Amino acid sequence: MLHDPTFWVLVAFIAFFAVVFYLKVPGKLGAQLDERAAKIRRELDEAETLHREAQHLFAEYQRKQRNALREAEEIVAAAEAEAKILARQAEEELRTSLERRRKQAEDKIAQAEKQALQEVRDTAVEVAIAAAGQVLAQQLQGQAAAAQIERAIGDVKARLN
Repeated sequence: MLHDPTFWVLVAFIAFFAVVFYLKVPGKLGAQLDERAAKIRRELDEAETLHREAQHLFAEYQRKQRNALREAEEIVAAAEAEAKILARQAEEELRTSLERRRKQAEDKIAQAEKQALQEVRDTAVEVAIAAAGQVLAQQLQGQAAAAQIERAIGDVKARLN
């Protein structure tokens, strides 16, 4: 039996387990495994907490983004409304300006017509006076004629003006 290798393997095996149990290796190994399991559990809990916080932050940022988009749409709508109002005002001002310029042009045209008509009348009076003077000069001779011509010219001037 002492020469049997199996016997010595059994003795070594028993001695090994005796030393292992004497040094409380299974308890230490279990404690280390428990400690590692606790550490893993803490890391998982921390990861879960971080995941919840990340989801909360993500939801908050999505809400902020929606609010920002809504505000941007409101700003754009307000700007469009203001642009329409400004366009209407500009159109009205343009219409008013064009109407005022048309009225000024019509007034200038009426004034020019009036002035041209007055010039034609003045020219006609001058021509009529000159013609009347010539006609009277041909019909009348002498001093009486000159006096009568002067009187007639004065009457024509007074009536035509």
